[in-house]
Amino acid sequence: MDKQNEKIETETNKLDKSVSYKAKIVRRFLRHKIGMFGAVILIIIYLSAIFGGFIAPYNMLQKNEEYTYAPPTKIHFIDQEGNFSLRPFVYKLEKGRDPVTFAVEYQVNREVKYPIHFLVRGEKYKLLGLFETDLHLFGLEEGADSKLFLMGTDRFGRDLFARTLIGGRVSLSVGLFGILLSFLIGIIMGGISGYYGGWIDNLIQRFIELLRSFPRIPIWLALSMILPPEWSSVKIYFGIVTVLSFIGWTGIARVVRGQFLSYRDKDFVDAARALGASDRSIMFRHILPNTMSYLIVAATLSFPGMILAESSMSFLGLGIKEPMTSWGLLLKQAQQMSVLKSSPWILAPGIFIIVTVLAFNFVGDAMRDAIDPFAVD
Repeated sequence: MDKQNEKIETETNKLDKSVSYKAKIVRRFLRHKIGMFGAVILIIIYLSAIFGGFIAPYNMLQKNEEYTYAPPTKIHFIDQEGNFSLRPFVYKLEKGRDPVTFAVEYQVNREVKYPIHFLVRGEKYKLLGLFETDLHLFGLEEGADSKLFLMGTDRFGRDLFARTLIGGRVSLSVGLFGILLSFLIGIIMGGISGYYGGWIDNLIQRFIELLRSFPRIPIWLALSMILPPEWSSVKIYFGIVTVLSFIGWTGIARVVRGQFLSYRDKDFVDAARALGASDRSIMFRHILPNTMSYLIVAATLSFPGMILAESSMSFLGLGIKEPMTSWGLLLKQAQQMSVLKSSPWILAPGIFIIVTVLAFNFVGDAMRDAIDPFAVD
């Protein structure tokens, strides 16, 4: 029996050794429940942003002056008489005024109800920015004397649900493009600093410390003033990406510098140098590939910072401008306490920011544990 157990253990060890390092990383990540949960949440959020025009029942730019600051519409399956319906429905939303304060208020007319239909025709939009269509995932039938606002409306009566989904495209893509650009700068500056050392290393590190010593908001304000006010929304978008990348590369540069310092005296680097390889070849063909696992983890953990930075800039009026929108720009309406007190649903985009940041942190922690070469399988 002992010999049989030893044979099984030996075969298991051989199988583990035959598994590649990449396969072990995937296996460890799939076993990380919190990391997988974060990955699923991110997939749902990104797909919702990409197909926001299809998912939302209305166009994000459509104004409904009769529904300004309308509360979220409640979806029902049971009517006031206790009858159950498989098809969800909403009651008619009517606008009125408080008899004492004369403030605008909305009341639900339970005598009139409208069923929610799926795959309905509505306002036109461009699917994936390419194909024009008017098909929406759900909505009320054409001619219904009411609206379906899942997350309420803003001061212009625009559907906050549609604006949040479309705004996610900007907030999420700013993080993506910002990370790519900041990584490009950080890899070059950190690689040069760690590979050459000496006065070059001191000069670059002092410059990094100078950038990191300034408070973020004054830097954002100074850099955002460079963007001309007459620029289009697209140009401002790429300008914001550049601003965030100019500030965000310092942390990546230090990670790369540490890796280059540890690899530059290795035997494979000495061998490449002895064979006549140039410094650029050694840096980017021999050392850099060995640091990619650490860079992937650093990139995953840097995403939340980029998203929060863009949201903060737009919230302060330094970032994305109308008619484009982002989660930070949507939260700008919450600056007035009077509006926030009467219409708390305008904070809904902040929930998307919190969930996305937490999901990225979960995925980053899982990636860090999966890539750890000393992790126990």
